[in-house]
Amino acid sequence: MKIAILGGTSQIAKDLTVSFSKNDRPQLYLFGRNLASLQSFLNSNNITKNCTLLAYDEINNHKYDVIINFVGIGDPARLKEMGSDIFKITEEYDNLALKYIKNNTKTKYIFLSSGSVYGGNYNEPVSENMDARIKINSLDSSDWYSIAKLYAEARHRSLNNFFIADLRVFNYFSHTQDITSKFLITEIVRAIKEKSVLRTSPDNIIRDFITPFDFHKIIQIIIDTEKLNAAYDCYTKAPISKFDLLLEIEKKFDFKYLVDDSYRNLNASGAKLNYYSNSRVLEEMDYFPKNSSLSGIIEEIELALKI
Repeated sequence: MKIAILGGTSQIAKDLTVSFSKNDRPQLYLFGRNLASLQSFLNSNNITKNCTLLAYDEINNHKYDVIINFVGIGDPARLKEMGSDIFKITEEYDNLALKYIKNNTKTKYIFLSSGSVYGGNYNEPVSENMDARIKINSLDSSDWYSIAKLYAEARHRSLNNFFIADLRVFNYFSHTQDITSKFLITEIVRAIKEKSVLRTSPDNIIRDFITPFDFHKIIQIIIDTEKLNAAYDCYTKAPISKFDLLLEIEKKFDFKYLVDDSYRNLNASGAKLNYYSNSRVLEEMDYFPKNSSLSGIIEEIELALKI
C-alpha cells in the first residue's frame, strides 16, 4: 500500500504517520513545505523505514493507492490571522489531489474536512439529516473556513465517478499537540504542567474529541472500502460538556480552574455551543470507536505529562 500525505507537518497528519508506522507499515510519501521539519519529526519518532519526503511539485513522480489531504489550519489564532486566504490554500491543494486522481483513476482520495461545513450557531448537535446553514446576506470572517470546506465537499460530490471521502473532524486532541495553541484542551494541559489556574468562560460547551487511535481506525476503514464518494462525520463513544470534563480532570490531576464571567475564548470560526455530530453513518462501515471523549482525553493527557 502506497499512501501520499499532503500537509505532512500538520499535527493530525504526524499522529497518523506514527499510527501507520506502528500498525500497518504502508509506504508513506510525506509532502510538506518544510521537509527539514518533517525529517526531524521522523527522526524523533524513530521512523526510519517506508517514508519518502517530497515537495509538492514532485507529486507526479510516484504512483499512490491513496492520497490523504491534511493541508489546512488547525490553530484558531492562525486561522483568524489567515482570513480569506483559507479559500486559496484549500482550493490549491485540493486541486493538486483532484488532478492526480483524474490521471490515476484507481487512486483513492481522503480529504480532511470539518464539522464547520454545517454552519449555523450549533445550538443543537448536527446529524446526517441537517442542512448546512450559511448567513449568505451577512457573511463575516468567521464563515470563511466553513465555506472553504463546504465548497470543496460540493466539488467532490460532483465527481461521483471517483473515490473521494471527506472526513469531518469536529474536535481532535493528541498528546503531541502544541500546548501553546489556543484550544481548551491545550490550555488545560498547559495549566497542569505549569501548575497555574485555568481561566474559562461560564459557557458550558459540549464537544466530541476524537483522538489518534480512533482517527486511524476511521482512515483504515475508508482505505479498505472498495468504492465510495461521500462525506462522514467523525465521532467517539460519547461527547462531553466542558464542566464535566473540568471536574473529571480536577479529580485525576493536580489541576485548578476558575470561571471568569469576563473571559472569552478565541473563536476564529464562530462560537459553537454543541459542536459535535449525532450521525452514525460510519457504523454501516463497521466503525465502532474505542474511546469516549473523556477516556480519549484522559489517555492523551497522561501521555502528554510524560513528555
